[in-house]
Amino acid sequence: MTLYEQAKARYEALGIDVEAAMDKLAKAPVSLHCWQGDDVRGFDGDPNAPLTGGIQTTGNYPGRARTPDELMADLDMVMSLCPGTPKMNLHACYAIFEDGQWADRDKLEPKHFRKWVEFCKERDLGCDFNPTFFSHPKCDPLTLASPNEETRRFWIEHGKACIRISQYLAEELGQPCIMNIWTGDGFKDIPADRLGPRVRYKESMDEILSEPFDFDKVKPCVESKVFGIGVEAYTVGSAEYSLAYAAMNPGKCIPLMDNGHYHPTEVVSDKIPALLAFFPELALHITRPIRWDSDHVVLLDDETKEICKEIVRCGGLDGRVHMALDYFDASINRVAAWVVGFRNVQKALLMALLTPAADQKALQDKDNWTALMVAQEEMKTLPFGEIWNEYCRRCGKPEDGQWFQKVLDYEKEVQLKRV
Repeated sequence: MTLYEQAKARYEALGIDVEAAMDKLAKAPVSLHCWQGDDVRGFDGDPNAPLTGGIQTTGNYPGRARTPDELMADLDMVMSLCPGTPKMNLHACYAIFEDGQWADRDKLEPKHFRKWVEFCKERDLGCDFNPTFFSHPKCDPLTLASPNEETRRFWIEHGKACIRISQYLAEELGQPCIMNIWTGDGFKDIPADRLGPRVRYKESMDEILSEPFDFDKVKPCVESKVFGIGVEAYTVGSAEYSLAYAAMNPGKCIPLMDNGHYHPTEVVSDKIPALLAFFPELALHITRPIRWDSDHVVLLDDETKEICKEIVRCGGLDGRVHMALDYFDASINRVAAWVVGFRNVQKALLMALLTPAADQKALQDKDNWTALMVAQEEMKTLPFGEIWNEYCRRCGKPEDGQWFQKVLDYEKEVQLKRV
C-alpha cells in the first residue's frame, strides 16, 4: 500500500471521499494576479515612476518583468508549478499598445487587450479585470469622488471603458469576467465633509454601471478598504459604503472583500457566511496583511484556512464565491512569491474539502461542543501531505520539495539576465 493509499484510508474512515475532493478542487478557478510580476507597474506609463493612490511596493529584488513578453513568460513559469485551475487577472494599466498606438485610460478599447486574449486562449484560461484608479496624473488625488467635474468625468469614462473590455474578455474566453472597482480615494487628515465625497462616488458608480453589459458575463464588484497610504484618516469606499452599494444594486454589482482591507481584529472568514446569507455571489481578494494592507504573500496560516473552510462550507466552489489572489512583494523572487501563494490557497481549499463538514455541523446542531472540539483537533494530525502530493501528481505539477529548484534555475537562466 502506498503512502497515498494509507492516507486516503484514514480520511475515508471518516466518510470523506478523497477522490471527489481532488476532482472538485481541480475544477475551481482561482485568479492569478498579473501585477505580482512587475510590482504593479503596468505598461501604460513610465515604468520607473513612483506608485501613487494608496499603492506601494517595497524591495528591489532583481528580475522584475519589464515587457508584456517577460510578464507572460513569468506567468507561464508560475502556472507550470501550480496545480488546479488558474484564471488570469488583469489591471487596465496592463494594456498592450501595438504599433505605438497609446491611449489614455478613458480611451482604452478591447483591442488593447487582444494579446492577453490570445495568451489566455492558448492556455484555456478565463480572465478577470480591474480598472486602474491609481498611479496616473489625473488622480487629484481623488478620482470617482473628486469635486472636480473634469477629473471625475475622466475616471467615469475609464470605468465605462473597462465594462466594455470586461464584456470582450468574457465573450472571447467563454467565462464570466469579475470586474473589480477599487479606488484609493480618501484623505490623509480629518475631513470637514465625509458625506460629499461618498455621494459623488455613488453617482460616479451609477454612471459607470449604466454602461450596457450582460451580468451573466460581467460581474462588477465594489471593493472596500479601511485606510491606505496617504488616506489614513478617511476612505471614501469604506466597508459600509461598499456593502450598501452592492446591496442596493442587485443584478449590477456584487461585493468584493479583500482580507487585508479591514481592521486587524476583523476576519473575512466570518464575513463570508454573513454576506452569503444575503448575496447570491461575492468575490474575494486573498492576501496576507501585517498590521496594514501590506499585501504579503499568502501563507498557509490560520485565516487562510478559515477563509477556505467557509468557501467550501457555504457552497462557494459552486459559483457563489469568486476567488483571486492579490499581493505584490518586490523583496523576494517574484515567481516564487506567486507560486507559494497560489499553492497555499490550493492547500487550504483541499484541507477544507477533506473535512467532514456535515458531521461537524450535526455535532454543533446537537450542542455537542466537546465532541466537535475533539473532532476538529484530531483533523489537524491527519496525513494531509500525502493527499496534497497525490493531487499535485494528478495535475501534472511538482510536489512540495520539487518546484523551488525550478524557480532558481529560471531566475539564473532568465530573470537575472534582464538588465
